[in-house]
Formats: sequence, structure tokens, C-alpha cells
Amino acid sequence: MDNRTILIVDDSQEILDALSEYLGSAGFSVLTAHCGDEMWPLLSNHQPDLIILDIMLPGDDGLTLCRKIRYNSHVPIIMLTAVTDDADRIAGLEIGADDYITKSFNPRELLARIKALFRRTQFTGNEQMERKLRFLEWRFDTLKRQLQHDDGAVIPLSGADYSLLTLMLNRPNKLLSRDDIAQALWGRDADPYERGIDVQISRLRKHLRDDERSLIMTVRNRGYMLVIDTLADLHAG
Repeated sequence: MDNRTILIVDDSQEILDALSEYLGSAGFSVLTAHCGDEMWPLLSNHQPDLIILDIMLPGDDGLTLCRKIRYNSHVPIIMLTAVTDDADRIAGLEIGADDYITKSFNPRELLARIKALFRRTQFTGNEQMERKLRFLEWRFDTLKRQLQHDDGAVIPLSGADYSLLTLMLNRPNKLLSRDDIAQALWGRDADPYERGIDVQISRLRKHLRDDERSLIMTVRNRGYMLVIDTLADLHAG
């Protein structure tokens, strides 16, 4: 039995009931809310291990709530989206959601996504990496999941940001295929039309101020590479 807690935020009582029963039978403790006003007290009194967050909600929508949660929490977030809302799915990843799934999903697929996120969290938590890592003009605190620039700017990282940066720092100057990245982020191979990988790369480039795309290099039709001129530039500190 899994003793982790999942918070589901959706204005459909039918969806809340169905997911509560299914995930409860899988061993999870389940909390439910219909909107942000119901969600915030639950977050104040509990510490869910994962949030399933619908985009279309009364009051603050799911994207707004995701952005607010990310101000001070790294909790994994899976967005529920309408089938045709590709822009909303991408927007969710851009503001720090970890994964998304359409409302036509099979509950078994959702459960697989949840387990993959938990495996990823456990994997990155067990990475053989220094607590504080220095590369170029950045310090990476792997415990706080923060980047700090030499100018003092501090950048908190979402779970997906952290996983992607950890993967790249563990394999500097090595080509990472889209499947490599998708496995690290979501525990599955990349879909041929998976735009989420591009969004995550773009987020990390923005965090690293990589406007010239010289730090994270795109290798056309093959993947991406973190380019460190010399491995001496990557060290504990």
C-alpha cells in the first residue's frame, strides 16, 4: 500500500468521485477540492505529495493556481486539460506543471503518470550529486532545488526543471535524445509530436540566461546537449 497523499482539484463531482475511488483503491490517500478557495485550506493543513489540477475551474483557473503554488512549493503537479487545448497544456508546463493529461484519459494511464512522477522524484532525490554544485556562473543547490547566479539572483526550480538540469549536469557534453529527456521528466519515451520537451528546454534556457543557446545546444533531429567548455568548470562548491 502507498501512503502518499494526492490532492485532486476539479469542479466536476463525478470526476472527483471516480478518481478518489480509483486512486484510493491503488493505496493513495485522496483529498478533493472543487476550486481554489477549497484547495488553499487543504494545502495549509496537509502536505500532499502530488496535485492533480484541472485547468477550467470557477474563480482562479488551474493555470493561475499552478503559478501561485509554484511560488513556494515543488510539489509535483499534473494538469487536467481539454482534448483540444494544446495551448493550455503548453502554458501549464511553461509555468511549472510537471505533466499533463487530457480529460479523455483512462484512469490506468493517469495512475501510470503518477507513479512515473513519484519514481522520478525518488530517482533525482537519490542522484549521486554534491549538495551544492558550481558550474560557470551558477551555483546549484540540489537540496533546496535552487539556482543562484553570481549576481545574487535566486531561481527556484520546478520538479521538471530540477530533473532536466540534474540529467544534463550528470551528462555534460553528452547528447541527450528526446527519449532520454522524456524518461527523466515523465518516465516514458517521447511522443513524436511531444512539445513538452521543447517547453522544458526553453524554461531551463530562460533560467540559465542562455539567450544565445550556446549552453544548451540543439542537435537537429537528435536531441540536446549541455555544453561545458572544460569539466573543471563543473565542480562542487
